[in-house]
Amino acid sequence: MRSLEILKDEDKEALEVARISVDETGKESKKKLYIESYGCQMNFSDSEIVTSILQEQGYATTSQYEEADVILLNTCAIRENAEQKVRNRLKNFTPLKKKKPQVVVGVLGCMAERLKTKFLEEEKIVDVVAGPDSYRDLPNLFSEVDEGQKAINVFLSRDETYADITPVRLNSNGVTAFVSIMRGCDNMCSFCVVPFTRGRERSRDVHSILKECQELFDNNFKEVTLLGQNVDSYKWSSEDGAETVNFAQLLERVALISPELRVRFSTSHPKDITDEVLHTMKKYENICNYIHLPAQSGNSRVLKVMNRTYDREWYLNRIDAIRAILGEECGISHDLIAGFCTETEDEHKDTLSLMEYVKYDYGYMFAYSERPGTPAAKKLVDDIPEDVKKRRLNEIIALQQQHSLARNQMSIGKVQKVLVEGFSKRSDDFLQGRNDQNKVVVFPKLNFQKGDYVNVLIKECTAATLIGESVV
Repeated sequence: MRSLEILKDEDKEALEVARISVDETGKESKKKLYIESYGCQMNFSDSEIVTSILQEQGYATTSQYEEADVILLNTCAIRENAEQKVRNRLKNFTPLKKKKPQVVVGVLGCMAERLKTKFLEEEKIVDVVAGPDSYRDLPNLFSEVDEGQKAINVFLSRDETYADITPVRLNSNGVTAFVSIMRGCDNMCSFCVVPFTRGRERSRDVHSILKECQELFDNNFKEVTLLGQNVDSYKWSSEDGAETVNFAQLLERVALISPELRVRFSTSHPKDITDEVLHTMKKYENICNYIHLPAQSGNSRVLKVMNRTYDREWYLNRIDAIRAILGEECGISHDLIAGFCTETEDEHKDTLSLMEYVKYDYGYMFAYSERPGTPAAKKLVDDIPEDVKKRRLNEIIALQQQHSLARNQMSIGKVQKVLVEGFSKRSDDFLQGRNDQNKVVVFPKLNFQKGDYVNVLIKECTAATLIGESVV
């Protein structure tokens, strides 16, 4: 997750957009791959799987699209603005495509799955469209393009987890890595396209997950983040039924790889997070004391319209359990939607009061925008005026800023264990990393290096960052 960042309206559709910037690999006649990822962490993880598949086919990677033989955009469909960014980005490739018609341009991921053949019709520059479950088929799709055809595969699988593929760590800091533990989603939140773009939920073989985490640790990675649309519903069984593993048990097994390997996870669902998970977190110091627990709304009626399958009381019960088991210092972040269909002013105030009760460390905040094909688009009316949505969103953001600052001020005077991830954005004389609660900490470099664990005494803070000095 992006640490301590409160999303503004203009970039509400995604966690981040990144260009893969890696050293070129391979020489001679190897074809070159350029890939960009948009949206959630799962998309970035998927891009690493795609790169692995194509490297097996002899492709090298490049950070310059002008040099590429294949250009791929791994897309997000969660927000309209996310899709528009991709369409705008495709325009940048048009001059290159005219100059080098043989360059293959492909669109992957959720946007490809949602639009299917329509994308090929609307964006003439695009040669290949591939959904999240069809990445193994990319070499075949490229062959079709070489024969002069457009190519598409948006088949959704009930069992594809890419468990046997070792991801190529792109844009890696060499310290932290994402590990996908499951794919798809069985929840049918009325506002969400994910069940339609990523298919049904399926859990990855526990042994392949542990193998990947062990290999990462053996290669000097110090932190893994276990990824899933809803990690709490992870459940894997062996074919003979002799072994069954739930999320709490998986979390424990990963933690036992080494006390020097930090473990995070995302995302939890309020209806599924169990006390067993919380007690497992408490048992192991290397499982980070942080939970991303999307609320979406603080009002029970709105939650029902959203089909979130829990109400305000259930959510607060889970918050109370987190505080009781893991303590007041446990970091909690949220997702909140302002101006969902039929939301009244009093119901919006319930969201604000929920925030006051929980006092989140940070959050991801959005004004509702209707997504085609979702239950909300089919059955509900997007009836909240845009100016009202924007005002409600701004009220949520302002309150979160207050809470983020107050929560950070609680750390002043305390020593935090920080995993160094690299230089501070502002100066190479300072390092930055994250503490147990997923908060960014900045401190003087001295003789410390990336990958070190450093005890830092927090001296000051902003709403987004903790600032301190190392202590022995």
